[in-house]
Amino acid sequence: MVQITERAVGKVKEIMSSQEPSPAGLRIAVVGGGCSGFSYSMAFENQPNMLDKTYTYNGLKIFVDQASLLYLDGAEVDYVETLEGAGFKFNNPQVKSTCGCGSSFQV
Repeated sequence: MVQITERAVGKVKEIMSSQEPSPAGLRIAVVGGGCSGFSYSMAFENQPNMLDKTYTYNGLKIFVDQASLLYLDGAEVDYVETLEGAGFKFNNPQVKSTCGCGSSFQV
């Protein structure tokens, strides 16, 4: 199961409110690529795919495809603001290593 913090839900809803037309939810996925083999993807969706798992957090729908669920089980998505910048951060207990830039991972 994928978790998303209240801070991340609030930020996603804020961004979604500026979209026309308003998307149905947020897709979180794991895609191949990056220097360590996998990377995370987040994108707005107008509707879920037939085999997606749908989670709802405080009115926000999160869509995750079956293949990504294998890599995201137990993961938490947060929104962080630091001196270096702001963005969404994945805390995934399945990750064995990450690349130097922090944008891809290996399981």
